Amino acid sequence: MTDHNFDLVVLGAGSGGYAAALRASQLGMTVGLIEKEKVGGTCLHVGCIPTKALLHAAEVADSARHSEMFGVKATLEGIDLPAVNSYRDGIVSSKHKGLQGLIKARGITTIEGAGKLISPTTVQVGEDTVTGKNVVLATGSYPRTLPGLEIGGRVITSEQALQLDYVPNSVIVLGGGVIGVEFSSVWRSFGSEVTIIEALPHLVPNEDESVSKQFERAYRKRGINFSLGVRFQSVTQNDQGVVVTLEDGQTFEAELMLVAVGRGPQTEGMGFEEVGITMDRGWVLADERLRTNIPGVYAVGDIVPGLQLAHRGFQHGVFVAEEIAGLNPVVISDAMIPKVTYSEPEVASVGLSEAAAKEKFGEDKVAIYDYNLAGNGKSHILETAGSIKVIREVDGPVLGVHMIGARVGELIAEAQLAVNWDAYPEDIAPLIHAHPTQNEALGEAYMAIAGKPLHAL
Repeated sequence: MTDHNFDLVVLGAGSGGYAAALRASQLGMTVGLIEKEKVGGTCLHVGCIPTKALLHAAEVADSARHSEMFGVKATLEGIDLPAVNSYRDGIVSSKHKGLQGLIKARGITTIEGAGKLISPTTVQVGEDTVTGKNVVLATGSYPRTLPGLEIGGRVITSEQALQLDYVPNSVIVLGGGVIGVEFSSVWRSFGSEVTIIEALPHLVPNEDESVSKQFERAYRKRGINFSLGVRFQSVTQNDQGVVVTLEDGQTFEAELMLVAVGRGPQTEGMGFEEVGITMDRGWVLADERLRTNIPGVYAVGDIVPGLQLAHRGFQHGVFVAEEIAGLNPVVISDAMIPKVTYSEPEVASVGLSEAAAKEKFGEDKVAIYDYNLAGNGKSHILETAGSIKVIREVDGPVLGVHMIGARVGELIAEAQLAVNWDAYPEDIAPLIHAHPTQNEALGEAYMAIAGKPLHAL
């Protein structure tokens, strides 16, 4: 049995946990980082990075499939999924090694094993105890399912979908949120027949409604089928596939069903409740400064109610380290955190939606401009359709930016700065946006909502 003592103990080495550890180390703290699997967590190993690698392979497949429209003679002979997986795994392995090296270089002690909180200052890892002046809970999330819906056989989660070594002929995707539409995009590009089942009225339902509607048109054009507004009832499976029944009696058949109904907090059996931390259905409740009800114990990332995004976890981790160090960091609300869906087309947004802005400020206090990407030269070159929607307070700052189209995720940084710095469109309009870039579309939208459109009426 070994006793370890640190200034900061971090339970979980995913996005939030390792960010907290790295920043705390920079600030002069000794850090113990506990992880039962691999540093990097869900995002690096079974989430963001591997799925985006698949999405890039899917983009290459589509480029080959549609090459003639660009005057290039190429053919798509097929998808070698083991080779795709090898490409993906090489990226993950490289990033993992880099992260391990960074953690080691910062002098952070990594403790391997499953940790359990046994007091406000102590985590048990096997026979060892790890004690810290402060503790950060960063245990991450797991793929959720629905009550009565068992995972197994032909009913799989996103983590199992990543391990497939073949392209299914047909797939039913239960859930039209980010995870569901991204896998749908990959499989459709690889040649699968895809049907999405979403109980809410729209795909990507957390986005601005106008973006969701454009997204649905794009998916319909790609040949991706979807059912909206009717809830899942049951699934049966046999040697050939699955049969899914909805509450209105509709049935759908496919080779596999992906359950993509979100992720739940991975907190069960961690000792949190026993130590007295306030919980709600598995979530750790924390205030805006990420403090739990127990002094010295903080919570970050997916176990805290709100957006489940890797970069939110990063931000939480950095924030907590700086909070403990007494730097009084600025609180960033979930609405001000950028969101990107990496499907084809991509969706990116930050700030208030049109509905939320009007609810907060009033119908007559909100101005909106929706710039169609058809007017943007680079978007035309890329053969993408979509729009950039800017929402502002009348005679006030930018409140939200909502985008859809190929590669719009790369534009979110400027949009985030505008929203988070309360920039006025009149302040941004004189700034030069390089030509020809998709970034110009943001500039055009700002100019238009500032009352001086150049390439728009």
